[in-house]
Amino acid sequence: MTVHINSLQEIEKMRVAGKLASEVLDFITSFIKPGIRTNELDTLCHDYMLNVQNTIPAPLNYAPPGYSPYPKSICTSVNHQVCHGVPGEKKLKVGDIINIDVTVIKDGYHGDTSRMYYVGEPPIQAKRLCEITYESMWRGIEEIKPEKHLGDIGCAIQSFAENLGCSVVKEFCGHGIGTKFHEDPQVLHYGRTGTGLKLKAGMIFTVEPMINSGKASIRQMADGWTIVTKDHSLSAQWEHTVLVTDVGYEVLTLSAGAPPKPVFRF
Repeated sequence: MTVHINSLQEIEKMRVAGKLASEVLDFITSFIKPGIRTNELDTLCHDYMLNVQNTIPAPLNYAPPGYSPYPKSICTSVNHQVCHGVPGEKKLKVGDIINIDVTVIKDGYHGDTSRMYYVGEPPIQAKRLCEITYESMWRGIEEIKPEKHLGDIGCAIQSFAENLGCSVVKEFCGHGIGTKFHEDPQVLHYGRTGTGLKLKAGMIFTVEPMINSGKASIRQMADGWTIVTKDHSLSAQWEHTVLVTDVGYEVLTLSAGAPPKPVFRF
C-alpha cells in the first residue's frame, strides 16, 4: 500500500476543494423542508457547483469496477438508507433524517464531506443517533496525529458508538483522497488501538462513520447503489476530509455553516 504524502502546494489545493464542498452543504441547508424531492436537492446542488463555484460534481457518472455509472451529482440517504442513496422522486416529510454527501472537484483536487439534516422536528431516537454519529466521527478525528495508527481512529469510533447501543457498518470506510476520488489508505471505523498504518504528516483522508440504531447488517437496493439497513433501523453518517499535520490534524471540509465540534459527553 502506497499512501501519498501531500506537498504544501497540494495541501493548499485540498483546502480550497474541501471548503467548497462544505459550502455546497451550507447552500442546500435552507432547502431541506417537508415536501421537497431528493432529486430537487440534487438539481439545486448540481447547479450551484457548476454555475456558482465552477466546480465539478465528482459523483456524477462515477463508476468504480462492478458498478454502473452513478446517475446524480450528490448522494441523499434518508432514514434507513445507510449511504449512496440515489436522488429521486421521494418527498421528504416531517421527522425524516437525511444525509447529503457532496464531493466537488476544483482544479483537479477533490473535497469530500457529508452532513445529517433534520426535516422539521426529528423523533428523539433519530436525533440521538445523529448526535452519537457526529461525536463518533469527531472522536475518531481527535486520534489523528503523526505516529498514531489507523486502528486508533476506528477503535475510538467503534467503542463510543457500541457503548451507547449502536452498531458500526463495517462494509464501507473512509479513504485517502486528492487528485483521485478514492485512494489508499482505507480508514476503517472499527478496530484496535496500535494497529494498522502509522500516520505521517501530509496524509489526507476522510473519516465518515456510518452508525445504525439497530443491527449492523446492510443490503443493496435494486438500483445498484443505495445501501439500506437490513432490519429497517435508522442509520446516520457524517464525513470530514482531514489532513495529518506535524502536530495533529486539520479538518479541510469546514465552512461558515459547518456545525462546530461537539462537546464530548464523557
